[in-house]
Amino acid sequence: MATLLHIDSSVFPSGASASRAVADAFRTSWEEQHPEGTVIHRDLAANPVPHITADAHTAGFADPATHTPEQAAAFAERVKLIEELERADAVLIGAPMYNFAIPSTLKAWLDNVILMGRTAGTEDSKIKGTPVTVIASRGGAYGPGTPREGFEYVQTYLSAVFADVLGTDLEFIVPELTMAPQNPAMSDLVPLYEASRERALGDAATKAKSLAERLAA
Repeated sequence: MATLLHIDSSVFPSGASASRAVADAFRTSWEEQHPEGTVIHRDLAANPVPHITADAHTAGFADPATHTPEQAAAFAERVKLIEELERADAVLIGAPMYNFAIPSTLKAWLDNVILMGRTAGTEDSKIKGTPVTVIASRGGAYGPGTPREGFEYVQTYLSAVFADVLGTDLEFIVPELTMAPQNPAMSDLVPLYEASRERALGDAATKAKSLAERLAA
């Protein structure tokens, strides 16, 4: 039975969050296809993980036998998050764009789970090749050819981390123009927003079904 690690980072609840809505569509399709599987849900907005500290950071490069009590305690929290990630057969991440980048809570989680010699920088990493699906929602449009293409730091950063550093099998689903229904200045873009949302919801359901079938085989 496969395990899905589902991480949300939006500060808004499901009814008001595009990333949560699309992630929920993915998870629902996954559970319908794989009802006996396990889903671990970590809501970083409701229960944020500790930001990396000097003790947590330096402990990752030191022999555990030499850890101070402070290092040992901080590193133990990192290991819990790393083991949770290592147990996952697939990972689903809601990553809305806030001020052109990911939420600080998601950055804190990444700082904890990226550990050289264990999840990164080694061919023996247990997460290498793990399918990771990121729901990269954004209020505007930042794709190639748009006026704000150069302000896109969510997909570029997460590609560097998950594909290049951690070696996972990364895919993005990008619901965009999510501010159009609330911003009168974007009213002409509402049809494009609605099309993007429907496409994202459909892609999420299809991707989850395909992935669940593959992992259950």
